[in-house]
Amino acid sequence: MKDKKGTLPLFIPFLVLGVGVIAVSTGATIIRLAEAPALVISAYRVGLASLLLFPFAYHYAKEEIKSLTLKDLKVAVASGAFLSLHFAFWISSLDYTTVASSVVLVNTNPIWVALLTPFMSSDRLRGMSLLGVAFSVIGSAVISAGDFALGGKALYGDFLAIAGSWCAAFYLLFGRRLRQKLSLLSYITICYSTAAVILFVLIICLGYPLFGYPKRTWLCFWGLALFPQIIGHSSYNWSLKYFSAGFVAIALLGEPVVSPILAYFALGEAIMPITIFGGSLVLAGIVLAALGENRGKQES
Repeated sequence: MKDKKGTLPLFIPFLVLGVGVIAVSTGATIIRLAEAPALVISAYRVGLASLLLFPFAYHYAKEEIKSLTLKDLKVAVASGAFLSLHFAFWISSLDYTTVASSVVLVNTNPIWVALLTPFMSSDRLRGMSLLGVAFSVIGSAVISAGDFALGGKALYGDFLAIAGSWCAAFYLLFGRRLRQKLSLLSYITICYSTAAVILFVLIICLGYPLFGYPKRTWLCFWGLALFPQIIGHSSYNWSLKYFSAGFVAIALLGEPVVSPILAYFALGEAIMPITIFGGSLVLAGIVLAALGENRGKQES
């Protein structure tokens, strides 16, 4: 793997992606602690993240952003739009269905990425990577076995989570296209800011209050902006320069494994044996996908 300044050791992209998965996994727990409507949580998550990025982007990425072609700018804005829809659908789903069902369904994006990759990029998922998709998706389903709620309200929540997964797939694929030629700071600044503008316009139009939330909720807003957004999403957006969107999507299936562990310590939620079994399948899938990705790099 090559970086702009030379050879990048293979373990570094894997390490960064692993940190990203852990950081993203804090999102569900923090959201559970926030006392605000789902769309408001989504808006402040990307809005505050954008606010933190602006000073750095102004000093270090201003010229690159100004020199973007209209085509690249459209792709970056489209990525931000799909990110906003991903958050809007997924976080809203938590109001209707169980956390386990929502997290599993929103993490089916490796399926959609695998289906869309041949049409949107030059990447190809190889046999071992596809096997990794299968293991990881089955493992995620096992984690939520017995927890898929029934009934119209829950089914609506399940649909919202799946819609969030579709949007996440496009978000990853657009990011993969741009990260081949655009710096991380420029890309995430445009992407997160676009998502924030869309979400804030949406909550204003729907009449949700922007202020008046308790102190703990504001701490949750900042926590979401810092950990799952800036550290988490930015880590795997950085990884898109070195890995295919399909592999990054598979790696993110580590979230249903890590989230219950964090919930155990933060919320006192028990970890069921079936979660351990399903998590083992997910981790096996990630390892298979990583081996397939590495083999593809060596053959190219």
